[in-house]
Amino acid sequence: MSREDDFDDQVIVAQIISGQKELFRLLVKRHERAVYGMGLSFFHNAEDAADFVQEVFLKVFRNLGHFEGRSRFSTWLYKIAYNTAVNSVTRKKEYQSLAEDDQVIDGDTPERLLIRAAAREAVLGAVTELPGRYRICVDLFFFYDRSYQEIEAITGYPVNTIKSHVFRAKKLLREKLEGLADW
Repeated sequence: MSREDDFDDQVIVAQIISGQKELFRLLVKRHERAVYGMGLSFFHNAEDAADFVQEVFLKVFRNLGHFEGRSRFSTWLYKIAYNTAVNSVTRKKEYQSLAEDDQVIDGDTPERLLIRAAAREAVLGAVTELPGRYRICVDLFFFYDRSYQEIEAITGYPVNTIKSHVFRAKKLLREKLEGLADW
């Protein structure tokens, strides 16, 4: 998300707070896919993820007046989403990364698409084997492009712990995927 998008979010929030409540749909449209992806990561099915999106945006709408603008709107939103998910998931269930990749590169051959799909599946499989605290940090850092400070605001983990989790996760992934480059 660009700085311009951050500014746009701030402007939209200010307009909503000043009474233009119909503009909330713009925030939903801009962020619902990311929130849905987080919901899939926690709940593992589309129906629960869709319910999660509704619950999160309802909380965001109700609490929009409490957004102080000290962080990016998306950070504030993801913190609400993360806390909602953590509070909803039972102790028996664990977080599982399901980051989406819908990127298609022009000129891809069927063979390259197949290789990329197999590699993606191997990487996601390896990510799902990471401890939950590593997975959430890896997802937010790499797949949701959040800074360490934003991840701290979202998860409550200290920045040094997040850096350590990302470092250890990368090391574990490198070990698990060592033979993948030989394809």
